[in-house]
Amino acid sequence: MHKWKIAVVAIGVVLFVAWCALRPERLFMNQRVHEAMPAATVSPSQAIESGTFYGIAHPTEGIATIYRMQDGARMLRFTNFRTSNGPNVHVYLVAADDAKDNETVQRAGFIDLGPIKGNIGDQNYALASDVDLSKYRAVSIWCQRFSVNFGAASLTTDHRISQN
Repeated sequence: MHKWKIAVVAIGVVLFVAWCALRPERLFMNQRVHEAMPAATVSPSQAIESGTFYGIAHPTEGIATIYRMQDGARMLRFTNFRTSNGPNVHVYLVAADDAKDNETVQRAGFIDLGPIKGNIGDQNYALASDVDLSKYRAVSIWCQRFSVNFGAASLTTDHRISQN
């Protein structure tokens, strides 16, 4: 009888640790964010480059645009963005022309812009002044917990840019 109680407690601890590590409820809960453009507004001509998100491991859609603000700062903005939610999802600028798979992101190198603010909606990410946009040509929505590329956008200056 005593071994049975220890087994139940051990299973409970394992399940709790697995839940903390995997956070399965995030697969079913959306985090919406609707950030406006910063107060220092920009005109569409100040958009530097953009790309359309596409899904890799999870359906992902929307537009990624890099803007040069009036004060010279640069910002990455997602518009009409949507992807799956998950544990420890981050936004990466990738040193490759495209982030089409997990290996490309890991091999090429990246700059971590921080945790994703929400899996649905418009959002802004500041870029450091020393980021070389001729090197970092793609955006990846990356799950750090599982080393999985949810989706990506290849950035180009040829993409038709519109401001939202």
